[in-house]
Amino acid sequence: MIEKLISFSLRNRVFVLLISAILFGWGVYSVQTNKVDAIPDLSENQVIVFTEWMGRSPQIIEDQVTYPLVTNLQGLPNVKYVRGSSMFGMSFIYIIFEDDTDIYWARSRVLERLNSVGDLLPPGATPTLGPDGTGVGHILWYTLDAPGMDLGEQRAVQDWYVKFALQNVEGVSEVASFGGFQKQYQVTVDPNKLTYYNITIPQVIQAVRANNNEAGGRKFERSDIGYIIKTTGYLKSSEEIEDIAITTNNTIPVRVSDVATVQMTGESRLGIFDLNGEGEAVGGIVVMRYGENAEEVIGNVKEKMAEVSKGLPEGVKFNIVYDRSGLINESISSVKKTLIEEMIVASVVVFLFLFHWRSALVIIIQLPLSVAIGFILLNAFDISSNIMSLTGIALSVGVIVDDAIVMVENSYRHLAEATKAKEWIEEEVNS
Repeated sequence: MIEKLISFSLRNRVFVLLISAILFGWGVYSVQTNKVDAIPDLSENQVIVFTEWMGRSPQIIEDQVTYPLVTNLQGLPNVKYVRGSSMFGMSFIYIIFEDDTDIYWARSRVLERLNSVGDLLPPGATPTLGPDGTGVGHILWYTLDAPGMDLGEQRAVQDWYVKFALQNVEGVSEVASFGGFQKQYQVTVDPNKLTYYNITIPQVIQAVRANNNEAGGRKFERSDIGYIIKTTGYLKSSEEIEDIAITTNNTIPVRVSDVATVQMTGESRLGIFDLNGEGEAVGGIVVMRYGENAEEVIGNVKEKMAEVSKGLPEGVKFNIVYDRSGLINESISSVKKTLIEEMIVASVVVFLFLFHWRSALVIIIQLPLSVAIGFILLNAFDISSNIMSLTGIALSVGVIVDDAIVMVENSYRHLAEATKAKEWIEEEVNS
């Protein structure tokens, strides 16, 4: 079969060159469109369900949230297994699907099942799906370089301006904020005053909740002019919270300020984020969506950062602390360097030993064509260009070079022997 293939190729050189050109062009296109990342994504095909029910112990979370969700999510199609984890105030469910299952099909099936199990959970516990990213989706970390601005203001800029802008970038699944203080109004009640006024904590909570609301009205016309009546009751300062009336005692209102103190403070933190030992910092983690091109997403995020930075407060700028694009570019440049070096070394070796430039040209053509066909197969099997796949290509280049040198030298030797035999036969015939 090999002999027939070689004979066919020798008799149809134009056809072979045409097929090679088509494969090379297809390979160049595959190189340009292939997804690029630093490391391969070997994480499991999973969907995360997160439920927050603050103030409850892990055992209560396990019995009333985690267990009902785990038992009802086990019957989904293509599910390998379901894992649950309970902690103080939070529940995590990990649904692991078969490797060939589409991740967004799996998320839809999980969401459908969650809609039917809502009645089994206690009031206030609402399960939500986690981001459609993976454990290796953290492609970029950044902090806000804001000298003179307190951590609360930095976190407010991050949560209410930067985060929303970066989440609109194509390919970004989530922007997770870290560091600083999340501002909140804190009402600290005095138990002795509650007893004195005969008021319970639920009454205080209900009063604050009822007054932090906006009620709709109606429209009426007067003198051919339409008026819309509504009430605006959203609280805007600690003083407005203090003036809320909880109840009345002998026609005298008992306000929040009579039984509690109100102040603006930060939410309780379980840790801090320190940058290079220089103090606390505020920033975010950009999480890439499942199956996206990491290099392209990082480039889009950086472009968006340049646009967002124009709207930041004076003196505030981005400080990128982790960028995977550097590792990606180094991986690609390493393969390019290896390919060029192998082509030069192989061509020089063949030329020095054979003194035949056409033999060296065969190897020079064979190497990039083989790499191009490799990228065609990477795209066909949806494999990204990462450290593992590119290293495999770099290693295979050495094997291709060895094979090319042996085959070219062997062909050259056989041709030389055939030429000498032909010359000897011609001399014998002539003599």
